[in-house]
Amino acid sequence: MNLDSNTRPRYRPVAIGHPEVDVRREADGTLYMRAREALEQAPERLLERLQLWAAERPQQTFVAARDESGDWRRISYVQMLDSTRRIAQSLLAYGLGPERPLLILSGNDLEHLQLAFGALYAGIPYCPVSPAYSLVSQDLAKLRHIVSLLQPGLIFAADATPFRRAIETVIDAQVPLLFTRGEVAGRQCRAFAELLLAEDCSEADAVFAATDGDTIAKFLFTSGSTKLPKAVPTTQRMLCSNQQMLLQTFPEFAKEPPVLVDWLPWNHTFGGSHNLGIVLYNGGSFYIDGGRPTPQGFAETLRNLKDISPTAYLTVPRGWEELAGALENDAQLRESFFSRIRLFFFAAAGLSQDIWDRLDRLAEAHCGERIRMMAGLGMTEAAPSCTFTTGPLSEAGYVGLPAPGCEVKLVPWEGKLEARYRGPNLMRGYWRNPEQNAEVFDEEGFYCSGDALRLADEANPQLGLMFDGRLAEDFKLSSGVFVNVGPLRTRAVLAGARYVQDVVVLAPNRPSLGLLVFPRMAECRALAGLGKDASEAQVLGSAPVRAWFGEWLGQLNQQATGNANFFGWAALLDEAPSIDRGEITDKGSLNQRAILASRAELIEGLYRGDDARLIPAP
Repeated sequence: MNLDSNTRPRYRPVAIGHPEVDVRREADGTLYMRAREALEQAPERLLERLQLWAAERPQQTFVAARDESGDWRRISYVQMLDSTRRIAQSLLAYGLGPERPLLILSGNDLEHLQLAFGALYAGIPYCPVSPAYSLVSQDLAKLRHIVSLLQPGLIFAADATPFRRAIETVIDAQVPLLFTRGEVAGRQCRAFAELLLAEDCSEADAVFAATDGDTIAKFLFTSGSTKLPKAVPTTQRMLCSNQQMLLQTFPEFAKEPPVLVDWLPWNHTFGGSHNLGIVLYNGGSFYIDGGRPTPQGFAETLRNLKDISPTAYLTVPRGWEELAGALENDAQLRESFFSRIRLFFFAAAGLSQDIWDRLDRLAEAHCGERIRMMAGLGMTEAAPSCTFTTGPLSEAGYVGLPAPGCEVKLVPWEGKLEARYRGPNLMRGYWRNPEQNAEVFDEEGFYCSGDALRLADEANPQLGLMFDGRLAEDFKLSSGVFVNVGPLRTRAVLAGARYVQDVVVLAPNRPSLGLLVFPRMAECRALAGLGKDASEAQVLGSAPVRAWFGEWLGQLNQQATGNANFFGWAALLDEAPSIDRGEITDKGSLNQRAILASRAELIEGLYRGDDARLIPAP
């Protein structure tokens, strides 16, 4: 039904591109799609934008973070360029390069960013590593793998004390260490502040001038969802072309310099390449949020959002869930948050329709208009963007249309279409991994993503693409029936968003489907009404919790058409996924295959029906 102008939702004006696509179908079913809008010329090196803004708006805040007193410590564009050149000059003395890069163990802070920019200016690849690999992991296996693969020539951490165990266990004693605070006894240590003492930066200037689009800017590691993390050499061309894609997709960023309040970790492409790059490329201001979208960590995010009004907010669905609840209950937060906002954006997982609707209602009640919610499909290997939801649809699973400059190729694979990508934003290959590289590029040079996509409407490709799961996650039941895992998992999580954190769909070569459920424990505890002293097992075994999940299963199965999408049972897990067993990445993504392997005994018992955690379908 078409809505007339009186009933159609009103949106706050925002400049968003709407590129049409060229589509070519081959006889074998292969589909090629590309935006008709050409990718415009991008700078050859990302820090050319730092030089530009340091000249045009020298005193504007580029980046800020709260200091120990709680005040914002700000670094302007001209100050950032000065520290970048000094640090670059100091780093040249270490003899670093692609074969001996800089390794950053700690998370987002001002010193981390200045050091990263200094490395970029000096043509030295750097690698931001998930802090969890040093601080949470017990066996340090992923950190050991990264160090073995990259052979770093310099290690940085903000504070020596929490990283001492990892450094002493994994890092060779001959590798020099750099800290903002503290030192590791018996090691070659230097204070970060010393890097800022360089005065003659002419050598660093000459080195920067000699870098080009092929220069490796940084190594980013994949999440390791199927194997050990792979190193993606991210070049200057990849970063710059991706930012130009973003600018042409969101011309709004050129109309008003973006202001972001952002917590996303820089060891991932969403935070460190996408969001941080948006601010740098477009001359905006970046406020480092020390919070996290967790019950314990979100208070800091709310404090920051009350203090700084962003022009766009980009986060994962869990962040939107926390924010929606806070906005509903805090008038001061609503006033600050909605005052300048032009654009919402989510990535990394599906956003539930309930949260989407609540955000629309909040915006309409406070502003009299909705804020446009956008999403995209990307990956570390693409720095990261491939598609954006610039088409006319707005629904769960929609990933939109190819970004300018990025070609999409859909290749038939066992009843699905595998998404493959080609463009200046795509890597040329994993670092020191020739076997894997031979597998992930096809004969035309397209990167084979392992994602399945489908047309939203076969008769109208201009509507765009829908996500159709991960090919590696799909399996067959013992009856030979093929199970399309991705859409099932997404539907289960979105339908149960209030109490469901994530699920694993079970299981290959079984007669029926089941669900392992990682619940939202804080919400389940409130539902159970047992108080804070009750164990997690008691909470999940309580009658109210079991009743709710039984109803959830029943609702899911109302749409079932056969064994391939009917869930016979669910089991609520009180043991969180383990990073050491590879069950979860540090950004919170589940590794379905690893969970199937590590919890095989549990799964066997559930299929026998002899586990008390099992909740049968009504």
